[in-house]
Amino acid sequence: MVRRVLIAVAAVLLLVWGVQPAASAADGTRTPSAPTYTVTLTSNASGSTWTGHESVTFTNPSADPLTEVYLRLWDNYHGTCPSTPITVTNVTGGTPSPLSVSCTALKITLPTPLNQNQSTSLGFDLSIVVPAGADRFGRDGSYNFIGNALPVLAVRDASGWHLDPYSNNGESFYSLISNYSVTLDHPTSLLVPATGTSVDTPGTSGRTVTKATAANVREFAWAAGPFVKTTSTTTTGVTVNVYRVSSISSSSANSMMTTAKNSLVAHAGRFGAYPYGEADVVLDNNFWFGGMEYPGFVLDVVSSTALAHELAHQWWYGIVGDDEYNSPWLDESFTDYATDLYNNVSGTNCWNNVTWQSSAEKISNSMAYWDAHSSRYGTVVYTYGKCALHDLRRTIGTTAMTNLLKNYATAHWYGISTTADFKAAAQAATTVNLSSFWTTHRIDG
Repeated sequence: MVRRVLIAVAAVLLLVWGVQPAASAADGTRTPSAPTYTVTLTSNASGSTWTGHESVTFTNPSADPLTEVYLRLWDNYHGTCPSTPITVTNVTGGTPSPLSVSCTALKITLPTPLNQNQSTSLGFDLSIVVPAGADRFGRDGSYNFIGNALPVLAVRDASGWHLDPYSNNGESFYSLISNYSVTLDHPTSLLVPATGTSVDTPGTSGRTVTKATAANVREFAWAAGPFVKTTSTTTTGVTVNVYRVSSISSSSANSMMTTAKNSLVAHAGRFGAYPYGEADVVLDNNFWFGGMEYPGFVLDVVSSTALAHELAHQWWYGIVGDDEYNSPWLDESFTDYATDLYNNVSGTNCWNNVTWQSSAEKISNSMAYWDAHSSRYGTVVYTYGKCALHDLRRTIGTTAMTNLLKNYATAHWYGISTTADFKAAAQAATTVNLSSFWTTHRIDG
């Protein structure tokens, strides 16, 4: 792991966040595992407030008992702690502590330790108030974007509990594969694109109930608003829905539909068949970012390169997961490399343009480093990262690199990638000693 937790840092965490950094799990097994989330929410007339109930059932695969779990309420970053947009009340199945990590973590102590292979459930009432602003969690006029709003279980692994802070510069998310059943009751005038496959049924007068089911995903996101929707199908049978705000033209939406279909097919050919059957693309040119990925659901401005990138994330983070806070290069560098391949960009000589600002600057640095050096995040993690992968292809050969990525995705399908895992897989794919390669390209781990 890149980030080193020192005693002084631990003391700061305790003072600032009110949470004692947890001891490491002895056996390193990632837990809690196999979460199944069941959510029922009802919106107000505009789709900007949602209230209801969430429950989660999970198992402890570790030999080390679970005495507590943590819910990550990521979008409370967007509030002013203790005033928060995500509110959890009436917890059942455990005893909640006060919110910590700037109100983005909720510790729940279990009534009895959960031993290896035992399962249990938690439940709670949930309120979501979407703040103003065209963001991954935000409201742009009559359009609501609701990413990372559902509380999800934090992960405990060999480094202990992952209670990293929210990053608005990149991503902090680290989740294990889960199943979701989400029922959204909303005005019929609002379309609700969402992760998974959705079925609409009539609700009470003037309302529709959208039930979204998603298996083997890491998180769940949705949007709500008077979108214009178009639907098509890839040559491999994946349904693609494009939702656009009214200010985006139909020709722009059609162009993005073509990009979505072509890139999904191309990425699947390189990394393995897209497993979800459906992909929703939500377009709004007011986003301050180019795009944001969720399983089967992406937010995007009208940009074919940005869309190809976000859809590549379906494999790199979505299917092949990673700890995005501590190893952001494992999805962003790989996704930008996949985007280059889609656009037939070979990256010739791109490593020749690399200039480091300090000896501490590395492709494999964590978001803790990049949040402190935000102007360099895109340059190093995206550009230098993909250039390093282009260089690796030239070092081991195109065929070996193609097989490496396909086999690596297969081996980590629905699992977690680490830098050490990838370096070992790359070394196994070639007779060239790669030790100096990793040093030259500043990839530690």
